[in-house]
Amino acid sequence: MPAHRGCAWYDPHALSDDFAPVSGVSTLPATNCSLPLLTFHTVHDEPSVIAFPPAVFARGMRRLHESGYRTLSLLDAADRVRRNARFPARSFVLTFDDGYQTVYEEAFPVLQRYGISATVFLTVGYTQRGSKTGPLPPLESRSMLSWEEIREMQRAGFSFGAHTCTHRDLTRLSSHEVQAEIDDSKSMIEDALGAAVSCFAYPYGRYDARVADFVRPRFLCACSDTLGLITRRSDLYALERVDAYYLRTDRLFDVMLTALFPWYVRMHSVRLHRAESVHPGPSTIGLG
Repeated sequence: MPAHRGCAWYDPHALSDDFAPVSGVSTLPATNCSLPLLTFHTVHDEPSVIAFPPAVFARGMRRLHESGYRTLSLLDAADRVRRNARFPARSFVLTFDDGYQTVYEEAFPVLQRYGISATVFLTVGYTQRGSKTGPLPPLESRSMLSWEEIREMQRAGFSFGAHTCTHRDLTRLSSHEVQAEIDDSKSMIEDALGAAVSCFAYPYGRYDARVADFVRPRFLCACSDTLGLITRRSDLYALERVDAYYLRTDRLFDVMLTALFPWYVRMHSVRLHRAESVHPGPSTIGLG
């Protein structure tokens, strides 16, 4: 099986507000045949494709809450896929990749205000192996969550998954390195939090059959960066997600509240597949 990469290349023209719903499109009940799994990275105003504006985040979460949307835990969503069960109407799953400190500083207070839970996938590093205090090592020069902040969020109902130790593309590593990245990150989080780590997210969304074979016996589910909505036919070890980049303005976030949202996600998924056929190779923007 070839390596998979969900959000590997973006057409900037395909992501403009021109694709937001026009005025007058009504908010309709969400289907229970599919489920959005939203993915954020850092919640910050910096000019980066992995940064999401704090004001848009706060407004978006308020709008979801006021429209009757509620979060479903990632494990609950995976269990429903496993049982071929329907999803609750007006529900979504919320995840954060990497473990940037802005998750605590910017997102956590907003989510507490509206009773929204999330799963945070941690890139734990090796420099402080065995440490249960202090911040995680910086990733791409950004400050990371501390174990104290992580435990506070855990007490508030957040869950934490593994995202490897060094955030390298697993498809490019030896089998020994792949196993170490997966096993060490899982055990370090479990030791620090005293709780099982049952979810995994592939760095950059990239995986192949060999990588997936390491993940399956160790976790109950895994997230890819494949753009799409979760359905009862989804692969538990390659769950689709909607990257927050597609919701990065108020108008784009409001798409999620309309009957147009599945079409909007599908449209961009098709564009990505076409773009990847023209621009093969590893991710050019480093999502995941």
